[in-house]
Amino acid sequence: MNVGFTSLSAATLLFLFTHIGLSSTGLRPALAGRIGERGFLGLYSLAAVAMIVWMVKAYRAAPMVILWDAGEGLRSLPFALMPIVLVLLVAGLTTRSPTSVGQDTAAAEPVRGILRVTRHPVQWAILLWAVLHVVANGDLASLVFFGGFAILAAVGGLLIDRKKRAHLGPEWEKFASVTSNVPFAAIAQGRNRISFYEVGPWRVLGGLLLFAILVAAHPYLFGASAM
Repeated sequence: MNVGFTSLSAATLLFLFTHIGLSSTGLRPALAGRIGERGFLGLYSLAAVAMIVWMVKAYRAAPMVILWDAGEGLRSLPFALMPIVLVLLVAGLTTRSPTSVGQDTAAAEPVRGILRVTRHPVQWAILLWAVLHVVANGDLASLVFFGGFAILAAVGGLLIDRKKRAHLGPEWEKFASVTSNVPFAAIAQGRNRISFYEVGPWRVLGGLLLFAILVAAHPYLFGASAM
């Protein structure tokens, strides 16, 4: 295997281990018991950032190996759909939720806004972003790099559900009964209703503004046009 792909594969595997292995296995309570919860979160954050930096450097150094011909239609998908993804991301980051770190008490609050659509908006934003870029690029390095984020986001929602169910008990069950992991599933099943007003116009504008900034900065940050 090419050295570039070896480095990228190793970085991606360690990135997944950093997030899944450290946060969702017995390693977390063991480490937190030794260095404290804040110490663990600090270590976890540093490790995650280090892995992402390594992944980015390895991705840029990896040779181009085309897996499929991403024609104009596939290449245009990110530009067409990323506004929705970024609105989902902004709404998820700015809405109180028991699935977020340090917000367990939100399980007892009424379900509102983007949580009516999915209880894991940030995870779905990352998953959609990653899948869109895999499809649009069509090369091996992108499959490994963005695929790592896609796997983390897909598995992450399930692991968060398991952890919160064990930790919050009945409060989580009540929250989960009116929400869904899969977007719009709870609404389709009649367990909730859509309310675009609750999502918040400012969150929609924030997502669209972020999209405009990323389109303008994309050539400078990533060496390629977003259009």
